[in-house]
Order: sequence, then structure tokens, then C-alpha cells
Amino acid sequence: MKKIVLGFAAMLVLAGSARAGDTPVVPRFTEETQSSGIDSVYTGQWQYMVGGGVAAFDCNGDGFEDVLIAGGEKPATFYVNRSTRGGALKFEKQQSGLEFDAVTGAYPIDIDGDGIMDVVVLRVGENIVMKGKGNCQFTRANEDWGFAGGDGWSTAYAAEWEKGNSWPTIAIGNYIDRTQELEPWGSCTPNVLQRPKDGGKGFAPPTELKPSYCPLSMLFTDWNNSGTADLRVANDREYYEGGQEQMWQVRPGQPPKLYSKDDGWAYLRIWGMGLAGYDLDGDGYQEYAISSMADNKLQTLKDPPKDGSAPKPSFKDVAWPRGVTAHRPFEGSDLRPSTAWHVDFQDVNNDGLADLFIAKGNVSEMPDFAMSDPNNLLVQGKDGKFIEMADKAGVDSTATSRGAAFVDFNLDGLVDLLVVNRNSPAQVWRNVTQGAGNWIELRLTEPGTNVDAIGAMVEVKTDLGSQRREITSGGGHVSGQAGWVHFGIGAARNAQVRVRWPGEDWSKPYAVEANQFAVLDKSVPTATAWTPPR
Repeated sequence: MKKIVLGFAAMLVLAGSARAGDTPVVPRFTEETQSSGIDSVYTGQWQYMVGGGVAAFDCNGDGFEDVLIAGGEKPATFYVNRSTRGGALKFEKQQSGLEFDAVTGAYPIDIDGDGIMDVVVLRVGENIVMKGKGNCQFTRANEDWGFAGGDGWSTAYAAEWEKGNSWPTIAIGNYIDRTQELEPWGSCTPNVLQRPKDGGKGFAPPTELKPSYCPLSMLFTDWNNSGTADLRVANDREYYEGGQEQMWQVRPGQPPKLYSKDDGWAYLRIWGMGLAGYDLDGDGYQEYAISSMADNKLQTLKDPPKDGSAPKPSFKDVAWPRGVTAHRPFEGSDLRPSTAWHVDFQDVNNDGLADLFIAKGNVSEMPDFAMSDPNNLLVQGKDGKFIEMADKAGVDSTATSRGAAFVDFNLDGLVDLLVVNRNSPAQVWRNVTQGAGNWIELRLTEPGTNVDAIGAMVEVKTDLGSQRREITSGGGHVSGQAGWVHFGIGAARNAQVRVRWPGEDWSKPYAVEANQFAVLDKSVPTATAWTPPR
């Protein structure tokens, strides 16, 4: 990407505070599916009732995020992003080497640290790791890298760099035994953990994570600010027997260990389908959204310590008081319970408060659940409560949604939206919110093989207070994103940004002016401004 040394000759700060009194500015989106060039459909029979993801990442170095959309029984489709800054969303279909059939989802990650994005492709059948060759071309790397693709029904993924390793650890979540179509209950297949092999690049043989309970999302996350991530797993209670939500303690050189009741982990059984984390209350610890059927969760640490001691993995649900249960359709006449899939936190009106998108859609004409189930866009208010604005924003589609990408596709500082639907075309919306606040977008990079600083924590300070976001690879619902990290900053004209680089303490502050893209390089003491090439 083109870089310019930061002299902070910033763009004019034209945006307002994104807030009229205590009422958030209503976000506005315009649907551009027809003109965008996106025409992908995720389709298939029972093995594709779950899945339906999208990966968003820049693979040609222009700073605009390109997309790979799962096709289910049909081949996946890759699109190069041809948008211009602030313009309509435009994508062009291109052959990339990623056009496999039986794809449920995908996640971008630079596995070998060469500065070119690779992609982990989840499938019904063998999973495939594709090495990026540059200019959005990819080649199979399973054999060269020792990646065990298996032959399961894969529906979840997460990755991290364990301390001391130059190669990532990858977790793969597998769903039910697909040979048991008539009696699938109790047939959850083992999840696996692939760690680096000793003494060089590539993966060691996989370790099974037992017990496994049919996960639909996984996320490596530093929930306790220890500098070491653990593996959260959202499991689908529809098919497991005796299962629950899980979190694995993952420590370098040690076998993974499940957190238990004795550790403080609470028993919870839901139809876990998606995971997302964000520090919503500024206490330094993340909250976690977990999507489900009927009863979505928002978990926060039950007793965060005030004396600097290590917290226990005990969480309480605050979805109801915060207004994010989203358990029934918020509009229309269908009053049956909802079915939620992809979840993601982004600030859609740039007021400095993270908002929550939830993709909705019936599994497969399940009669006890809503068939007309609009997506949710829950906008956070100053009091920490969320307000439903999907209808006002124009993203309240009732298509059968699955995965999504909540990304600034045209690099105008406003987060756009792409949603994958089952048995109908994916949809694309451009964010056109009037009166939105200022923003910054950051890209982290560090020397070594973890070039994108997976596992880092970013803190942005303005007059509004502090925001914290973890750089992760995983979560959502079979949908991954690697690119610019977006923060709304309201009326602030600059921000102080600190980074807790993986395995280290907090950095000194980087100064970043409003409405700028900035590259934060661990080896460089100041931020570097970047300007879109078109």
C-alpha cells in the first residue's frame, strides 16, 4: 500500500458529533446490490443449512478490501473491489484459485508472514489452506505446510500466534457427522487444534479438542488481559448431547485444557452461532456477543477485579438491560422466536460508541421459529443501551441471512455492509449516513511472521473517553475480515492511540488526526499516514 510520512496535514474535519443531544444520529444505508456486481448465492441442501460466509481482505495492495463469498454446493465466488473513495460500491468477478465447491466460509490470514494474505477455506469435506501469490492469486498449500484438511463438515475457525512461535495455531470447529442425515443428534465430530511443528515453518499433526459440541463459531481472545489468548467456542445445542458453551485454556507447550465450574466457568446451553468481542463499557475488559436462536447473549465479566489480581472466567449476561436480546422479529407480524447468525461490532455513525449488527434467518423452514426475520442493527446510546435502527437505516432485510462483512469498502470512513443469504443473492449496502462523526482507520504491522499483529489490543483515546478493540482472526459466523480497523471518534479532531503488541506491554501513544488512515508499525515510533490511490 502507498504510504506517506505523517506530517498531519489532515483532511478538513467536516463531520459533526454524530449525536443530537443524547440521541444517536440515525445511520442510513442505500442498497447497491444490483449495481455492485455482487450476484453470489449460497445454496444447497441440509449440509448447507449452516455456513454461508464471506471473507473480506485486500489481496492486491490497493487498500480496498476484496471479497470471497461461499457458494455452498456451487463454487465460491471471488470479487475484486473496484470502488473509488466515497463512491458507489463496485466489485468485479475474477478467477483467483479460491473457487471451490462445498465451501461454508473462509478466513484471511497471512500464515507464512510474507506480507501477502493467505486464506483458510472451510468446506464440507477437506478444508484447504490457500497461499497468496500476490495480485489476488492463490495456490494450495496443505501439503507444503502440513495442514490437515480432514474430511468433516467445518463450521468454525480461529487463529492466534502463541508466544515464542513463528507460525500460527489454528483451531477448526467441526459440526455433525454428515453421514448421519436421518439421526444426526449426538453425532458432533471432533474439533481440532493445529499448532506449529517444532523448529520450522509448517504445522504439526492436529490435536483433537474433546469433548466437541458442534460449534458454529470460535474466537481466540485475551478475555482477562493476561497477554495470552484462550479459545472461546459457541456450540449449537440442537445436535449435541450433554454439551455446553466452552472456553479452552491454551498455553504454549501445554495441552489445551477446558475451563470448568471449579475455575468459575458457568454452565450455559444455547444454540451458539456467532461470536464477537468489544470493550463496551471502558473498563478494560471485553464484552462478548453470542448469537443464538431465540435468546442472544451479551456477556461481561461478573466480578472484574479492582486490585490488579487475575479475574476468574465468570461471566454474566447483560443482553436484556443493554437491549440486545433481539429474540423476536422487531417488525412485521411473525412473532415466533428469531434465529441469529453473524454478529459484529462496528461504529456505524462514528459517534465513538460501538454498534451491533446481527444477521437473521430461519435454519431451514423450522416451524417453531420466525420465517420473516429481519436483520438487526442495534445502535448504542450514550447510556450504554442499544436502540434498534435497522428499519430506519434500511438494512432490515428479511432474506435468510447467514454470514456478513461489516467493512468500509469504499474507504470514506463509514462502515458498509455485505450480507450472505441462503438460497437468494447476497446483498450489499453503502453507508451514506449524514451528520456522522469523525473517524480513524488503522492498520497494524510488526516485524516477524505475525505481520498483522493478530492478538494485539488497540486503545483509542479522545475527549469522549477510551475505546479498546482486539485484533483477532476468527469469530462471527464463518466470516473473516483482515484490513483497516475502524474507530468513530465523534467531534474529536485527533486521537491518541496505544497498542499492546502481542506478548508485550502497551506502546507509547501514536498521534493520529481525525479522518485519516494510519499505519502503525511496531518498528516505527510514529504513525504513517496513508491515502487511498483512487
